[in-house]
This record gives sequence, structure tokens and C-alpha cells, in this order.
Amino acid sequence: MVVHYSEGTLKSISTDSSISKTRSKRPFIVLGFLLIAFLAAMLTVYNQINANNKICATPYCAKAAKYLIESIDETVDPCGDFYQFVCGTWIKNSRTPNDSTILALLQTKLDDSIIDILTSSSTNDTNELKAIINASNFYHSCINEQHIEDEDINRILSLINNEFGGWPITQSSWDNSTFDLLNLLLKLRKYQNNIIFDIGTSINDKNSTEYALGIGQGGLGLGEREYYMNESKITVAYRRCMFDLASILSNDTSTIEQDVNDMYEFEKELAKHYWTSVEQRLRSNATIRTTVGKLRQLFNTTFDFTNYLTSAYASTNVTLMDSDLVIVEETDYLYNVSSIIEQVSPRILQNYVIWRFMMNLIGALPKRFRSIKDNFDHVFRGTTTEQARTVICGRFVNSVMGFAISKLYIKKYFDDNARNQTLEMIANLRKVFIDMLENSTWMDSMSKTKAIEKALAIDEQIGYPDYLGSDNVTELEI
Repeated sequence: MVVHYSEGTLKSISTDSSISKTRSKRPFIVLGFLLIAFLAAMLTVYNQINANNKICATPYCAKAAKYLIESIDETVDPCGDFYQFVCGTWIKNSRTPNDSTILALLQTKLDDSIIDILTSSSTNDTNELKAIINASNFYHSCINEQHIEDEDINRILSLINNEFGGWPITQSSWDNSTFDLLNLLLKLRKYQNNIIFDIGTSINDKNSTEYALGIGQGGLGLGEREYYMNESKITVAYRRCMFDLASILSNDTSTIEQDVNDMYEFEKELAKHYWTSVEQRLRSNATIRTTVGKLRQLFNTTFDFTNYLTSAYASTNVTLMDSDLVIVEETDYLYNVSSIIEQVSPRILQNYVIWRFMMNLIGALPKRFRSIKDNFDHVFRGTTTEQARTVICGRFVNSVMGFAISKLYIKKYFDDNARNQTLEMIANLRKVFIDMLENSTWMDSMSKTKAIEKALAIDEQIGYPDYLGSDNVTELEI
């Protein structure tokens, strides 16, 4: 949700994760804190009572005890219904609405906390971290709806026309002589868009101490393949959204309907080869593991993925080595879509890519544009009203600046004892597991040694990285 459309701010524009799939694993640390707290509270009480064999009187124990006592329903006989005895009052006071879930309630609580953090964070404190100041400025920029209306979308249109090569559907004439899909996709990546193809960095699943480069399918406008298989209210509303957005930006609407149909048919072809999450799991053996230097030889397609990969990282001043590991996923999709692209006109490709950019951005535009998306969401999601601006902006800032938000959350809301107790529990489980291995009679010595090495190599990632809870700000400010 970007509203100050300066060049620097525009580089923070992100995709709408609720519709388009993203492979980048941004930190969503804070929600996990809520899930850790209850278990850690019980462990704290248990451990501190056991340590001295007497009542624990620390503030944390008092808080945990109060929470547990308030959950018990003492009107129920524990011998008759122990579950109702232990949880009855909590269930009564924490009734989940019919149209919601426990996770939705946790999300709402998290939203409120993030808004509180970003609203109360002062940008006048000279000792405040730059990352936190940027997050606060970003949030306040996002909720300033009057500024959004005043700025309109002139800067966005200037970006599209001058940097991306224009949006043919809104222009009476368009010159395709300089069209280059690879360069266009690279430019869109600067604004957090992985359209048609996705590339990124992740942990090597076979060696957690190393990183791997990844290539795979990009997201679809409707998210899943099934929506494109048959005509429905959703597909009609999707095309209407395209048409209305283009119409509001164009004085000549004579070609818009044809362009919309062409874009949709192109995306429908992409969807035929799109892998669902189930297929991704079942076809895990279809991935190609290679290196940057051997990628072109082992994964030979009409689209130059080697050039795309190296150029994308070079644009961020990262030089890839020939020996760097590359994992290619959804290979059938990549092969087929590479061929499809060769047969599609530059006009359709340019229209489609810019449409996806605008679709991802529309939530940051003035109200008359957002209302177009609201009409689509009413059909697609069943929503009747737009979420509160504070919630939209809070979630967006958390999605792109999660570590900065997490540092504030830890300081204000999270008791470090909860994390320490969970880490202690993991250490105890690891010790018991190793003891079981050492005492087993069915394993030979070599197998035991390898199993113990693997147990010791397990990486605990609980709550947040150590530096977020310390005074070390080097990694946060990188």
C-alpha cells in the first residue's frame, strides 16, 4: 500500500499475496508469538515450581496462573467431564463467530497490535533505528487517504509509460518495436512482482547451512487453475475488473473489450499448465538441481532463464557464481509457458504484464480505482466492504518490513521467558531422543552415530532470531 509515489517509495510496492502466489518467504514472525505464549506459560509455572518445590511467585507465573484459572469451569465435575472443567470458561468467553476461525481471531489480535505499534512509534526519536523509522513513515503514508486522492495516479502512469513501455489497452497507438519481455519482467521485479515466472532465494532443503536459487511458476490473477476451467461469475467479474480499470484510464475504449479477452485467454493458457499445491508435493522428484553455470545446458528453453536469473540479481549488486546452486521447480509449466510466449503477440504480453502490475497495486490507488477491485472481491471472496485502511496498511507494512515490526512487537508485547522455555523444551526433547538412540538395540553403531549427528544438527527457529531481541542492530539495518 504505497501512497507517496516518489521513485524510492514506488520500489516498495508489493504484490497482493491473498490473490497471487509468492515464493518469497517473508518473515511473519509475530503471529507465531501468540501461539507460543500459552504453552510457554504452562512450562514456566511447572518448571519454576519444580525448581524449588514451592509456589512460583514471579510476575510471569502470576500472569500464567491467572490465565489458567480463568479458563476453568469450576461448576463442572472434573470426573464427569474433565475437558469442560479445564476449558469451559475459556470456550464460553472466547466464542468464535460462525464466520470466523481461531486463526482469524489471532490475526485480528495481531492486526490490532501492529496498528498500535506503528501508531505509537515516534519518528522524532534520534535513537530510533532507521528501519523502524522507515516502517512508521511507510504506515502513516499508507493511511493518509487524502494524500492518495491528491496525488492521483499520474506518477504511476508516468512509470508505466516511461519505464515499462506503456499499456497498449489504454493507448490509441502503441509501438511494439522495442518490446522485450525479459527486460520488462526484470523491471517489474524491482517493484516486488514475479509475473509469469518466479525466481528467488531459499534455504537449500538438503543442507540448511546453504542457500539455493529458485526458479518456478509465477502466480495467476485468480490464484488457482480451477477458476479458469469453466466460465463462471468469477471469470466474468475478473474480466469486468480488467475492462473497468482500463476504461477509467482511456479516452478510446474501442479496443478494450478485445484486449481484455486476449489477456484472459492468454492467462487461461498459462493456467492449464499451472501446478496446484498438491501437484507440487506429489511431483517433488520432477525438480532439477543444477548450478548457474550448467543451467542453460540442463534446462534448455526458448526463454533465457540463465540471463533472467543473473540479471535479476545483478540489478541488486549481487553477482552469481557459476557454482551457485539452482533448483528448478514446476518444470512442465516452465517448458510449456516458454513455448506459449513465443507464439503470443507483444501487445498481448505487454497488456497482460502491466495488468498484473496494476492489479497488485490497485489497493494503493485512489478510491475510484479501489471500488473497481471491491466489486470484483464481492464476487470472488464474498466481501461486502473494504477492510479498515489501518488494517490494510498494517498488514502490508508487516509483509515487507516484518523484522522491523517484530523488534517493536518483542519489546512491547512478548515476554522473553516464553521463548526461553520453549527452547528449553526443545533441548529436553533432543536429549531424550538422543538417549533413546544410544540405548536402542536394533541400530548398528554407524546408524546410531549418523542419527545422533542429525539430531544435533536440528536448527531451532523459535519466535524470532536472537538479534531481534538484543541490542545488535547490524542485521536489521542491512
